[in-house]
Amino acid sequence: MTHGRARPVGWLLAAAAGVALAIALPADAARFWRWKDAQGTPVFGDRPPAGDVDGVQASSFRRSPTDPVGLHVRDRGSHYEVVADNRAPGPVEVQLALARAENVRPVPALPASSVVPARASRVLARVYPDDPRMPNAFEVVLDQLPGDPRARPFDFEYRVPFDYGRVRVDQGFGGRFSHNDPQNHYAVDFALPEGTPVLAARGGVILQVESDFERTGLDRERYGGRANYIRILHDDGSMALYAHLKPEGVEVRVGQQVRQGQRIALSGNTGFSTAPHLHFVVQANRGMRLEAIPFRMFGALGELKFARDEAGR
Repeated sequence: MTHGRARPVGWLLAAAAGVALAIALPADAARFWRWKDAQGTPVFGDRPPAGDVDGVQASSFRRSPTDPVGLHVRDRGSHYEVVADNRAPGPVEVQLALARAENVRPVPALPASSVVPARASRVLARVYPDDPRMPNAFEVVLDQLPGDPRARPFDFEYRVPFDYGRVRVDQGFGGRFSHNDPQNHYAVDFALPEGTPVLAARGGVILQVESDFERTGLDRERYGGRANYIRILHDDGSMALYAHLKPEGVEVRVGQQVRQGQRIALSGNTGFSTAPHLHFVVQANRGMRLEAIPFRMFGALGELKFARDEAGR
């Protein structure tokens, strides 16, 4: 029996887990059955076989609707194929690992990383039984991260992501409050009244959105990984994150192409935050880890200079 589960890394998302065998299924889970016909050939179906058939196995997988990459396993008779399906409109780097292995040998050896292109599927590994005469079982775990580590971001002139008369920065590059980790070191927090229209600082494709989170607070463990946000993939592989948006304030959809200056959301005060503001950061995948990268931004009066090591919010 095989299990598979996927867990995102650095996506600001909840993990998704695979479940199996005779349990009550939630509404978003899918079940399939596996058995062998009279000739011993494996058969799969979305309904159990008719009649009395020995050796029927039922399996199910549940995935978060926001999880970009899912797993499925194909039985090829002599071996299994572990396949990643990327539903995102951009590339996703994945790392496959074995959580359990009984009488099996994966090729390539795991853990192993790969990049799954946008809207594509890719065989990540083939799993062979060591002794075909004996029972075998395995469980695989998938970590995933947006972007392609082979991307090489180039210099670009970002625009201020709002049309508001006054530009006030409450936390700049390297801010001690929350810009002291690799993912946020070059982030900027703009103080904005809640409900201020947020504009795309650079054109690209909407890679991910979250819009139904309503809470805010200073409990980092509870709120540090949650907020309403938009992630935009640029044509050089870099990604901009617009975070702490107003609940139900996202005005774009995943896969939509947006232009620089286009309205995309309303600012808010959700997640790990003390006051309404817009958190903006440009990130790149550096090999199963996201890192903030420095950027240049321009407003009506020219280029903005972001202070470092501010107390911030």
